[in-house]
Amino acid sequence: MALSPSSSASAESPRWETIEELFAALESPLLSYALRLTGRITTAEDIVQEAFMKLHEQFDQVRQPRRWLYRIVHNLALNQRRREGKIVPLDPGADEMDGPKPETADPQPLPDEQIARWEGIGLVRLSLETLDPRGRELVRLKFNEGLSYKEIGARTGLTTGHVGYLLHHAIKTVADELARNGVVP
Repeated sequence: MALSPSSSASAESPRWETIEELFAALESPLLSYALRLTGRITTAEDIVQEAFMKLHEQFDQVRQPRRWLYRIVHNLALNQRRREGKIVPLDPGADEMDGPKPETADPQPLPDEQIARWEGIGLVRLSLETLDPRGRELVRLKFNEGLSYKEIGARTGLTTGHVGYLLHHAIKTVADELARNGVVP
């Protein structure tokens, strides 16, 4: 009895037709895994991107892409940790100095990061404009003035539960609008 390709695939590792399907299914779990191994989100993102690039080059030859990706992410994370362990400070006595260490990095965000932040703030403000006046007022009271649901209820004449319900739906509306604009996934 011959098995069809779909029935011969194990239940543990489904066969993805395209790398896009695989990316959609595994990007988030792989990022979490890489973050646990490296401790830094930017490094984890780079590692996952590199793993998918390697898979893209060999997609037709890889029989179990899920397992393969986890192994590649694991190995890339270990290589990254090894490279970081080889970095030697320029001034070995600096760690032994008493007193505060001089700040060498500029605390200001880079210009492109600042522009992206401003654009994000502008998109949030535009998204807030899609709310009805009562929703905008509740969001303003909660997030600008920092009031509790009880305090908002006292000001607006609404019950605490109703304030929570309306705020939930207002925030969900803003989040949906931001997702449509590509600000959040």
